[in-house]
Amino acid sequence: MNPQATSLFELPDNLAAKADPVLISADEQHFADITRSLAETIADLTGRLDAARLEPGGRGRMVMDRDMEVHRLSTRLRTLRRFGLDLCLGKVVPADGSEPVYIGRLGLSDREGRRLLLDWRSPAAAPFFAATHADPMGLESRRRYRWTLGRITDYWDEVFTEEGLDGHHAALDDQSAFIAGLGAARSSRMRDVLGTIQADQDAIIRAGSAGALVVDGGPGTGKTVVALHRTAHLLYSDPRLGHRRGGVLFVGPHQPYLSYVGDVLPSLGEEGVRTCTVRDLVPGGDAVGQEKDPESARLKESARLVDAVEPAVRFYERPPKQGLDITTPWARVRLTAQDWEEAFDAVEPGTPHNEGREPIFDAVVAILLDKHDRDGEEGVSPEMLRRVLQRDRELVTALYRAWPLLEYTDIVGDLWSVPAYLRLCAPWLDADEVRALQRADAQAWTEADLPFLDAARLRLGDPDASRRARGHRAAETAQRERMSTVIDDLVSADDDGEGLVTMLLVEDMRNSLVDESVLPGADRDALAGPFAHIVVDEAQELTDAQWRMLLLRCPSRSFTIVGDRAQARHGFAEPWRERLERVGLDRVALASLSINYRTPEEVMAEAEPVIRAVLPDANVPTSIRRSGVPVEYGDLAGLDALLREWERENPEGVACVIGDREFHRAFPDRPRVRSLTPELAKGLEFDLVVLVDPDGFGGGVEGAVDRYVAMTRATRRLAVLTGR
Repeated sequence: MNPQATSLFELPDNLAAKADPVLISADEQHFADITRSLAETIADLTGRLDAARLEPGGRGRMVMDRDMEVHRLSTRLRTLRRFGLDLCLGKVVPADGSEPVYIGRLGLSDREGRRLLLDWRSPAAAPFFAATHADPMGLESRRRYRWTLGRITDYWDEVFTEEGLDGHHAALDDQSAFIAGLGAARSSRMRDVLGTIQADQDAIIRAGSAGALVVDGGPGTGKTVVALHRTAHLLYSDPRLGHRRGGVLFVGPHQPYLSYVGDVLPSLGEEGVRTCTVRDLVPGGDAVGQEKDPESARLKESARLVDAVEPAVRFYERPPKQGLDITTPWARVRLTAQDWEEAFDAVEPGTPHNEGREPIFDAVVAILLDKHDRDGEEGVSPEMLRRVLQRDRELVTALYRAWPLLEYTDIVGDLWSVPAYLRLCAPWLDADEVRALQRADAQAWTEADLPFLDAARLRLGDPDASRRARGHRAAETAQRERMSTVIDDLVSADDDGEGLVTMLLVEDMRNSLVDESVLPGADRDALAGPFAHIVVDEAQELTDAQWRMLLLRCPSRSFTIVGDRAQARHGFAEPWRERLERVGLDRVALASLSINYRTPEEVMAEAEPVIRAVLPDANVPTSIRRSGVPVEYGDLAGLDALLREWERENPEGVACVIGDREFHRAFPDRPRVRSLTPELAKGLEFDLVVLVDPDGFGGGVEGAVDRYVAMTRATRRLAVLTGR
C-alpha cells in the first residue's frame, strides 16, 4: 500500500525514498493515535467548557475562578483546533533503547494515560532543541517534520550514534530543517519557529526568571524568536509568573513590530500576555511628537529628573497649619494642627495621592470620635459622626485645599512652565538647565515627556478615586441595611430559634452576604502593573527615564532584555551590565548570540563596513547562509520595474521599501510591499528589501545605524537605489 495515500506524509517525487515504510510506519501509527486522542480531548474540553459557562455566577473569588477556568479551557481548545496534528514538531529516539518521544506544542495523553506528545517546554523535551554532536544528551537520533497545510511534506533525521545510522540514510539531508526553514518565504506575520530552535537559543529560552537576563545579539541571531519563546516557556515552567501573580508584559519597539509578532504567543498556547510599546504605557502616548530641542531632550533622558515628580506631588500634601473648631449635634470639639498632622500620617506609603483623602478623613473621624468619647458622648457611632462631618463645609474645604485632587498633566505641565516649581523639585539643576526645560506651551507633549507623565499618573492615581470610594461606602452601607432587614424578618419567622437561620445573626455571616460584585468600582488599567516579569525587545533604544517606566511596573526586577548595542540609534557606549545597574537593576546576567541565521552572507558583507565605520567594536554576527544573490545597486527610477519583476517571479513573500520619512509618506503600502522608515523596520524581516537613498539617512552614529538596520532586514535579496 502506498503510505502517501492513507497518511499525513505527502512527500514530493524527489523525496520518494523517504516514503519507505521502514522510515515512516512507526510515525503513521503514532499519528493515528494522536488523531484519536485529539478528537477525544476536544470533545472532553468542549463539554467541560460548556459546563463551566453554565455554572452560576457566584461572588468574588468564585467568579474569578470560574472565569479563569473558562479562559484556560478556551485557550487550549483554540490551540488544539488551530493546529491539529501539526501540534507535533518531531521526535527523539533515546540511545538507551527506550521508546521514541514525540515533542509537541502542547502535551497530550490518551485515555489510558500514555503520553503521546510531550510539551516542548517540559525539561524532558530539552534534548530535542539542545542536543548536538558534541553533546547528544542521551539521544540516538532526532527527527523534525515540515508541515504544509496539515501535511508532512518533508522531514529530516539527525543521528548522534553509529547505531542510529542504520535505516536512516534516506532521511539524512545535507540541508537541515533549520536552514530550510530560514529560506522559506516571509509573510506579514512572524511564525513561531519551534521546529528550528537551535541549542544556543534554547539555553536562553529555558533560563530561570530571577533577576534580569540580557540577550545580546546582532541582526538575524534570533533575539525576537528567543524573547517570544522564552515568554511562553516561563509562563509554563514558573508558577510565580502566572496571571494571578501579575503575569508577563511584552514591550516592543513600535506597532508594526507588535502586529508582526502578534500570532506567535497564541500559537504557543499563551494568549494572556500583554503586549505594548513604551508609548502605550501613557494614555495618548501614541500621538505625541518628538522633542525638538536637543538640550531639553538630553535632560529628559535622565532617570534622576523623573525623581522630581515625587516632591512635585508632595508639595500638595501639606497638613493645615491652623486648627479648626468643629460643632456637631453632640459636642463642640477642636481639631488642632497636630491632629491634622496625625490624620495626614494615616495615609499609607505607596497610596496614590488622589486616593489619600479617604484615609485622612477616616483618621479625622476617629480623632474627633475619641474626643466625643472623652466628653462623655459615648453613644455617637462612627457612621453617625461621619455623616455630620461630611456636611461640615469648613472642614471639607480645609481638607480639599490641603490635599487637592490633581491631574498628572497639570503636575508635569507646571514643571515645564513654572521655573520656581522646577527648582524646588529638582534643586540639582542649574539655571541654564531649568531655562532649557521651560516652554511656552507647557502641555505640548513629546515622547521625552512620557516618563514624567507616567510617573505622575501612577503616583497620583485616578482623580475620581475619592468619589468612587464614597460611592462604594454608601452602596455597601445601603446593602448592609437592606440585608439586616431581610435577616431580621427571617429570624423572626424561625419558631424554635435553631438551625441555619440563626447563623445569620453572626456578624461574619452578615458581612459575607454583601455582594461586592455589584458595588461601584474602577476599570483597572491593564498596563499599570504590577507584572511578575517584563520582556523588552530592542531594549538598546530605551533611555534611563523610559527604563524607570518599566521598573515601576515590575517590583520583582524580573526581566528579559533583548537588544543589540550596535543598533542603538543614539549610541550605546557602556556595557549592558553597567547601563542596567545605573537604572536600578542589580542582578544582571548576560547571554550572547553570535550566529546570524537570517541575513544572507552577501548582504552582511555589504552591511558590516557600514556599522564598523562608526562602531569598530560592533558585535557583527557571522552569517551561515548564502542566497546566491549579490546586493544590487541601481537608480530610483527603476523602483517600480524592480518590484513588478519581484512580484511576478515570487508569488509568495513580502518586500519592503525603506526610505526616510519624506519618502515613506510619499510611497504608500501596497499588497505584499511595505513602506517603512529604518526606525519602523527595526525588528522586522522581509524577502526583498529596497533601500532608497541610504546616504540621506544622516551622518554619525544615527545615520549609520539606520543604514545597517535597514540593510539587515533582508532574508533573500537587497537592492540599493539612489537618485531622488
